[in-house]
Amino acid sequence: MSEKIDAHTSGADSASVSRVTSRANSKVSSLNTSRDSSREAEYLKKAAKDSSPESKKQAFIVRTIWSLVMIVFFFAVLAAGHIWVIALVGLVQILTFKEVINLASEPASEKKLPWVRSLNWYFLATTIYFLEGENIIRFIKQNNSDLENTLNTLFLHHRFLSYCLYILGFVFFVASLEKNHYRFQFTQFCLTHMTLLFGVVQAHFIVNNIFQGLFWFFVPAGLVISNDIFAYLCGITFGKHQLIAISPKKTVEGFLGAWICTIIWGVIFSVFLYRFDYFICPVEDMGTNLFSNLTCVPNPVFMPKEYPIPTEFLRQLTHKTTFSAAPIHFHVGILASFASLVAPFGGFFASGLKRAFQVKDFGDTIPGHGGITDRMDCQFLMGFFSYLYYETFVSNHVSKVETLLNTLMFTFTRQQQEEFVRQFFEWAKNEGLLTGFCAVLE
Repeated sequence: MSEKIDAHTSGADSASVSRVTSRANSKVSSLNTSRDSSREAEYLKKAAKDSSPESKKQAFIVRTIWSLVMIVFFFAVLAAGHIWVIALVGLVQILTFKEVINLASEPASEKKLPWVRSLNWYFLATTIYFLEGENIIRFIKQNNSDLENTLNTLFLHHRFLSYCLYILGFVFFVASLEKNHYRFQFTQFCLTHMTLLFGVVQAHFIVNNIFQGLFWFFVPAGLVISNDIFAYLCGITFGKHQLIAISPKKTVEGFLGAWICTIIWGVIFSVFLYRFDYFICPVEDMGTNLFSNLTCVPNPVFMPKEYPIPTEFLRQLTHKTTFSAAPIHFHVGILASFASLVAPFGGFFASGLKRAFQVKDFGDTIPGHGGITDRMDCQFLMGFFSYLYYETFVSNHVSKVETLLNTLMFTFTRQQQEEFVRQFFEWAKNEGLLTGFCAVLE
């Protein structure tokens, strides 16, 4: 009998626990639904307000004014020099990160878990340290020899230290998970890492493009901007068929028309731009600006070459068998194709993300345009592709003296440095280089 009573009591307790759990889950679900409904209502209210004729006119004026402001600002930064362009990319990284993680902002949860936002920024800091730490260490060592031993240690173990810093944040995140806040915490964690991958990491390669010459930063960025303009013009002129559901205003005609126009514009743009050493020369001095009279030996892709005219009809039409063109024009055509056919999907991805969180824009940093992310969503994909394309098909892969010296100073022991110097002088003596070197010293 007692066993039956115990079984009955145990069953009642289980049923009670089940009901409590069910109520709790229902309450959490209700809160989430209420929060989503509130966001949706706010989104629809804002969309309705912005659709009135007066609002559209005002938005167009504001958008035009701030477009001109951004153009002037961009060219001013471009003229100021490579270091300022790099600083601009760094600022865009940080602002983009801030805007995306704010998508999942929940003030009530953040008040109870104030460290969540700090952890997001910690992951950003560790990622930037991993990507840029070695360059920063080199720069500090060149300007402060008193910290040589410490800097050498940091340089040699940079990747391991970066990993340890990341794992420290990961362990803290897992250890700090709290009941009733799992969804918020994991949403923040996933958004943070998505932004680090799609924004911060790809922006690092945009910085590498700047070091190869401003041409490889300016042209890809300009192609994305011009493609956006051509897509709009071709869309409103010829557009009839919707391209993709996530962005209803985009049309197939606008998409393809912009591709053709962007290639033509890109070639014309490169014909003008590659004539200036300031744009095609790699970075040697970070203090260089537009007025520094920068000169260099151009990469062969900027030098005109003779190409055969492909068909008999064209040869008879032009009365020539060959034509002269710089290879860079063909490379720009490929970059323009990527900017037209692939980079826009970065914008479509961003549109889907905004719809998932029921917001119109990522922010209001730029009046009339929304947030920084709204303007940069295609640029990250384009910048990364440009870096890979340059390294694969354009770069000479010639090591710089500065790179060799950094390797010698940071990765060689004193004994290895002495052995390197001994063998180098022996080789230079056999090649007859020391005679000319001694003459220069005299």
